[in-house]
Amino acid sequence: MDESQLLKGILEGCVLKIIFNKETYGYQIMIELAEAGFSNIIEGTLYPILTRLEKKEYVKCRKAKSPLGPTRKYYSITKLGNQHLEEYLVMYQELIEKANSLLFNSVHRVQI
Repeated sequence: MDESQLLKGILEGCVLKIIFNKETYGYQIMIELAEAGFSNIIEGTLYPILTRLEKKEYVKCRKAKSPLGPTRKYYSITKLGNQHLEEYLVMYQELIEKANSLLFNSVHRVQI
C-alpha cells in the first residue's frame, strides 16, 4: 500500500501543530517531522502544505534574516489556525477511534 495517501491527510495537521507550538521555519519543521518519525518528508511535500495553510489564513509568514545565511520565512499560527487545529484534533481523534475499533477489534481481525 502507498503510505503517501494515508499521510496526505495527516501531515497538514501535524505541520499546523508544530507551528502552534512556536514560530518556526520550513527546515526546522522538517527536522521536527523527522524526529517524530516522518523521516521521508521532502521539501517538495512540505512547502505546498505551508502555502496551503497560508492561503487558508491558518498561518502567517514573515521574512527575516537568518543568523546563519539567507532570509528565512518564519511561520506562526493565526487565530483562525488555532480554531482549525482544535477542530482538526477533535475530528482526527474521532476518526482514529472509529478506525481502530474496526481495524483492531478481534471480531474483524485480519489474519496476517
